[in-house]
Amino acid sequence: MDRNNLTRNILLGMALGFVFGSLVHFAEPESDSIAMGFFINGLFDAGGQIFLASLKLLVVPLVFVSLVCGASNLSDGSSMGRIGLKTISLYLLTTAIAIALALVIATTIDPGIGINLATNTEFIAKESPSIKQVFIDIFPTNPIRAMAEGNMLQVIVFAILIGIAINKCGAPGQRVRATLNDWNEVIMRLVLMLMSVAPIGVFCLMVTLFANMGFSAIADLLKYFLTVVLVLIIHFTFTYGFLLRFLANLNPVTFLKKFAPVMAYAFSTSSSNATLPITLETVEKRIGVKNEVASFTVPLGATINMDGTAIMQGVATVFISQAYNIDISMMGYLMVILTATLASIGTAGVPGVGLITLALVLTQVGLPVEGIALIIGVDRLLDMLRTAVNVTGDATVSSIVARSEDQFDENIFYGTAGHIESNEHGS
Repeated sequence: MDRNNLTRNILLGMALGFVFGSLVHFAEPESDSIAMGFFINGLFDAGGQIFLASLKLLVVPLVFVSLVCGASNLSDGSSMGRIGLKTISLYLLTTAIAIALALVIATTIDPGIGINLATNTEFIAKESPSIKQVFIDIFPTNPIRAMAEGNMLQVIVFAILIGIAINKCGAPGQRVRATLNDWNEVIMRLVLMLMSVAPIGVFCLMVTLFANMGFSAIADLLKYFLTVVLVLIIHFTFTYGFLLRFLANLNPVTFLKKFAPVMAYAFSTSSSNATLPITLETVEKRIGVKNEVASFTVPLGATINMDGTAIMQGVATVFISQAYNIDISMMGYLMVILTATLASIGTAGVPGVGLITLALVLTQVGLPVEGIALIIGVDRLLDMLRTAVNVTGDATVSSIVARSEDQFDENIFYGTAGHIESNEHGS
């Protein structure tokens, strides 16, 4: 299948799902109606959830096999250390820029001024682990359990150790590497098979979302919603564009055209982990990042890189502080930048990470955590948008690191290697 046709079909599936779902919500607003119960929350929801489950099925084997292959192909341990340092530094940098942009723009627009918010709402946040515990939990005691539970940081560490051991193992290592390379090709083929049915899965997800949600929740918090969207667009366009142009010397427009299918996946799934197989395949086959770099930077980014989430936290902090008429001062805003940047790693493995880190940020600057309950109504749609920004950040950092390590194929990026055939021999 031509990738340009696939992109068109995914976007068409999104658009049709949005229109159809919105029409159903308008015509059948009651959740217990036959149309909603049997078709929307029954057939369409099942189709979307099966598609999501199929993507998540690939995450652990793809990350493990790809990362072992990449680590085993590096010539020495210093290469892995250098790549790791660059990757984590860039992820922290882009997150800090994102939160700073959010605070500057939100304090300019003032989305919470003049809004009378109820003070009796409650939001109970899950406890965020300590920094010490986070570093301890990175190292697996049982790699099989880590894979079963989808603990990606532990899987990454285990895969890197196995890859390094293979590299130092001589002939036995070469035999294992050859087998894993074959497995990598098989898993990538499975990714392509799933991509061929992606437009249907995306359509089902969009129909279910908009048939149930509608736009009433957005209308109540329109100024907050539009502020978050504006900052996401600015960060997506200018920050990533600037970094690609001046740090990687790549054309941002070409980059975004090639990466468009992944953004569509991320938007419809709201999950960086569920999108990870597509992100990795695209970064390697369409962007031109060599597997040695992509297999490390992309899974790590899907785990700890949360630029879109940081933007939501910045705007939400300003919104809640203004809504409750609490002035947190310039020092408070600087603390927000520091806390949100570190929390992007500190709560990487915890479900519901966006709201957990927001609760951590609010507590740090003395704002009422119950204010989170006031923005939950629009968080689902914003989550879709910020996930698209998150995965774009993963690919941007991967490209920059690959260029700096001479592990980038310009022929793929600027050439015609972006077309993927559905059959090895064509048709």
